[in-house]
Amino acid sequence: MKRLTVLIVLLIITSLLTVGWWKNGLKPVDINNTSGKIFVISQGQGVRKISNNLKGEGLIRDSIVFFLLTKQMGIDKKIEAGDFRLSPSMTLEEIAENLTHGTLDIWVTIPEGKRALEIAEILKAKMPSYENEWKNELIKHEGFLFPDTYLISKDATISAIISLFTNTFEDKYSSLSKKSDLSKNEIVIVASLVEREAKYEKDRPLVASVILNRMKIGMKLDIDATLQYALGYQENEKRWWKKGLSNTDKEINSPYNTYRLAGLPPTPISNPGLAAIKAVLNPATTNYLFYFTDKNGINRYSETLEGQIAGIEKHGL
Repeated sequence: MKRLTVLIVLLIITSLLTVGWWKNGLKPVDINNTSGKIFVISQGQGVRKISNNLKGEGLIRDSIVFFLLTKQMGIDKKIEAGDFRLSPSMTLEEIAENLTHGTLDIWVTIPEGKRALEIAEILKAKMPSYENEWKNELIKHEGFLFPDTYLISKDATISAIISLFTNTFEDKYSSLSKKSDLSKNEIVIVASLVEREAKYEKDRPLVASVILNRMKIGMKLDIDATLQYALGYQENEKRWWKKGLSNTDKEINSPYNTYRLAGLPPTPISNPGLAAIKAVLNPATTNYLFYFTDKNGINRYSETLEGQIAGIEKHGL
């Protein structure tokens, strides 16, 4: 009986301590400190990491209580990436709730090889301040909207967003060693072609060499991606880059039709990443004038038309 009494007393004490620990963890760190602090949540951060960061920033009393509370509230999967204005005077519930909708900035990822109108779609889905007029402004900077992950103010204007993208491009571009006879604009145009035509990293310098070799002898580029750009959004395929090009497509009247016109298209056709730009500045040394992508998605290269035809017969399209 005595041992049972001791056990009950210990359980009561443990319960009281647990309740006390829980209640203490829910309280503000400092109810009198109303100063705001910007707290940043990166994309992909889990609740445990967020809990530890909040504790480290002096915004909560106990990281374990925060972790358990988000589970209890059912919001652990609803916490957003971005930055938030928090205060040590806020309760744990207030902080947890704020992290589900109170972001000041929004993480936006722009993948390599997207055209300006695809970037407009990404911004439309992410940015509360989006307006349809943004499309026209983005198109003006085709090729120079550097693909990256950005933290953008949810109230940002399109001019601020474009400045962010293009300034990032300039920073990245200025870091490269440029030994090319091409102008900056020509380099970006060729890089935009490489970005769309080379699926794998090893192909970028090879595709760049084919394009540059053709340019040197005044040969038409015959690049599918330029036609896909000209054809625009395919309603029946629900995509921007048409999957299968027909002979009729290759006859369209467009300055982007490199099957009809020699030389580069008038503007970039996508927004290339750093690797594609590097490939143009440091192309493979080859005599290749032809390539095609076989049925397995592998690029095949040749120096002659006969070699191209033989390759297609052997590996198929």
